[in-house]
Amino acid sequence: MASWQAATLARFIAFKIKRKPTSQDEMKIVRQARQKLGHMPGYVQPAIPEDLHIRTVSLTTLDGDIIRGEWLAWKTDYPPATVLYLHGGGYVTCSPLTHRPITVTLATLLRGRVFALDYRLAPEHRFPAALDDAVAAYRWLIEGQQMAPRQLVLAGDSAGGGLTLSTLVRLRELGLPQPAGAVLYSPWTDLAGTGETLETNTDRDVMFYGAGIRLAGRIYAGDTPPDHPLVSPLYADLHGLPPLLVFASSSEVLLDDARRLAARAEAAGVSVELHIEADLPHVWPLFCRLIPEGRRTLAATAAFIRRAVNHASSSNSQHPGPSIHDYRLAASTAVTAH
Repeated sequence: MASWQAATLARFIAFKIKRKPTSQDEMKIVRQARQKLGHMPGYVQPAIPEDLHIRTVSLTTLDGDIIRGEWLAWKTDYPPATVLYLHGGGYVTCSPLTHRPITVTLATLLRGRVFALDYRLAPEHRFPAALDDAVAAYRWLIEGQQMAPRQLVLAGDSAGGGLTLSTLVRLRELGLPQPAGAVLYSPWTDLAGTGETLETNTDRDVMFYGAGIRLAGRIYAGDTPPDHPLVSPLYADLHGLPPLLVFASSSEVLLDDARRLAARAEAAGVSVELHIEADLPHVWPLFCRLIPEGRRTLAATAAFIRRAVNHASSSNSQHPGPSIHDYRLAASTAVTAH
């Protein structure tokens, strides 16, 4: 059962955010999403610890695109882990700033580093722009910043959770070394919208209707089929991916995206932990300042990251693969800092 704090928050979110889709117009949908979700009120945002340094970084890709992100680094000479964080927002809204409740808390719990990527958004930049940016950022971390993949973990929520999984698949296709693990909060893995809980949870979900999720999928996919395995990683070959930690709420419309992903990953031989929490809002770690479930989930995330990094560091089975430049999606496979 959800805490009273979470139950109160759920009612507030339903009142402020949940609306039935009334238009098929893409730009109207995007404007509404950006208005509702594109900023976080101050009472949700965390306090910044004195020993946590935050700075904006710009990256230039091979094809001249500018990728921006936010470094959150704990003041230490030997950070135990680095997280590449991919925010949610349906691929159309949100930013590293909106997701500071997660990134600040993780950097603080780990006494480590988080790089929150400000990837390009649709419909101005449709698939594969966000994926190209995520792969470019990962390459910058391991090549430009000389970070060992065994000390890296990818994480993301909602659309960013699906993007995290697509990034892992793309890294494998490129022959790049996998990170130590990945964490997915309420991941959106099926933009084709075939999950049963899009219907069965449409009234229970306090943030979204299933019909709205189906409309949103086409905005990112554009002319690409929504079941393309790099758009909807639920349909991808998942073999060879690192350990996954997946969270979802029993009442959210994307519950089946998480459950089916976990089943497919396990069938592919991937180590996966699936945690289904009762009656919590979509991506509840964002509200860690307000609800105990958010704090517990982020503490469990930090513990998983430590285990994954320690296991990868002590294992002899992780060897970097060859560096392969593949321009089938875009030329943004390497980046330099400036």
